[in-house]
Amino acid sequence: MSARQTSSGVRVRYAETDKMGVVYYSNYLIWFEIGRTDWLRDTGWTYREMEADGIQLPVIEAHCTYRLGARYDDDIEIRTRAKKLSRVRVQFDYEAIRRADGALLATGHTVHATIDRGGRPVRMPDRVEDLFA
Repeated sequence: MSARQTSSGVRVRYAETDKMGVVYYSNYLIWFEIGRTDWLRDTGWTYREMEADGIQLPVIEAHCTYRLGARYDDDIEIRTRAKKLSRVRVQFDYEAIRRADGALLATGHTVHATIDRGGRPVRMPDRVEDLFA
């Protein structure tokens, strides 16, 4: 994992819980996206700018390991790190932590291809590639 880590906060909304009162599993992937977007923004290269530069990062793999359940109104911290896997693939790693007690709720990662507007693999610009360890 790279040294660059960002921290994003989310508070569990009632609509994110299931009948058992715990966060529905797919919401973690949404929270990971929040972390990824904040990580890019923190580097000074937002998704909007990236797409304006003709580069897209579609998810080609997603994984989440659930450890403990989050509940309504929990304050969750999403820690995000990134690394370059190849010239045309990057990986983001995530941890979901409940702030009240520091409990690790989930870990996961997403792998992204770097493609151009036509959907063809493309290298990231050097200035951006240097952001990934």
